[in-house]
Amino acid sequence: MFSDETAPLNKYFALPKVDLHRHLEGSLRLATMLDIARQHGVTVPVSMLNLSGLVQVQDQDPLTFSNFLEKFKTLRLFYKSPDVIHRVTAEAVEDAAKDNVRYLELRFTPVALSRAEGFPLHDVINWVLTSAQKAAQKYKIKVGLIASVNRHESPELAEQVAWLAAEKIKQGLVGLDLAGNEAEFKSDSFHGIFKEAKQAGLRITIHAGEWGPAENVRDAIENLGAERIGHGVRVMEDEKVVSLARERSTVFEVCPTSNFQSGVVKTFELHPLPRMLESGLKVTVNTDDPSVSRITLAHEYQDVCDKLNVPMDALKHSILLAAESAFLDEIAKQELTASLKTELKL
Repeated sequence: MFSDETAPLNKYFALPKVDLHRHLEGSLRLATMLDIARQHGVTVPVSMLNLSGLVQVQDQDPLTFSNFLEKFKTLRLFYKSPDVIHRVTAEAVEDAAKDNVRYLELRFTPVALSRAEGFPLHDVINWVLTSAQKAAQKYKIKVGLIASVNRHESPELAEQVAWLAAEKIKQGLVGLDLAGNEAEFKSDSFHGIFKEAKQAGLRITIHAGEWGPAENVRDAIENLGAERIGHGVRVMEDEKVVSLARERSTVFEVCPTSNFQSGVVKTFELHPLPRMLESGLKVTVNTDDPSVSRITLAHEYQDVCDKLNVPMDALKHSILLAAESAFLDEIAKQELTASLKTELKL
């Protein structure tokens, strides 16, 4: 599934990691998809190579928003049974643990997982929760779950997901996320839902400033109650929004490879992450969709240091920042950060 260039990755693999922005739907293993296709009669190519072209970004692919999202049209065909959802959740947690991720926040979209077979939303949420908890115990990794809703779907659906999620806070469903096509869909109709979700105890992270302008970051902070911003790289287009994010201590969940593959930045080397750090913004490094992008978090760390010239010490501090920004209770957060400080020698 991933690149064979393992030797240079060793020092990055060895680092204890925190991933705050990883989508379950972008984490499916190719071999698992082939198994599901055979068992459930999903009409996709039966070879690993041909299936890869449909669900993973290839070197020859156009690096555009539409090509990146196209992969998810095929991925949505695979959620054929409760067992499938249990399996892909457990494997996503296992893959993070194998990459030396100590804390993972795995976001999932209940509506997308439910649609292939018309599963009730509350069942889907329970399946993901149950599997994530079991896998976390088995692979000795901390996992928090974030329910995600899409801008292009109805506020009524979002409200259902928000209230179902709020009922599961004590079971490890820690946050609510707004994702989807921010270039064409505004967030206005979701403002009230996210305000109520926050009052109910859910933590808030919002996809903004990725395919939409810096103004969307401001909207996420001021109107949606975002503590963290998914991606947010276009914040650098507006110094006033940069200042706002700095003042509010907003944390950015940056996913460099995803930003390059989806056409947000023209070349990886032009990614604004170093400028975000220089501007005093709080920046973390994450995977987004590791299977779609054919990466691990170790890959991301390596590229941030080698291609963006971010010093190793700055990378280590971003790992610690991610732990400090986790949607955990204070005791669990203190335990995680203390452990990482020791391992990272900070």
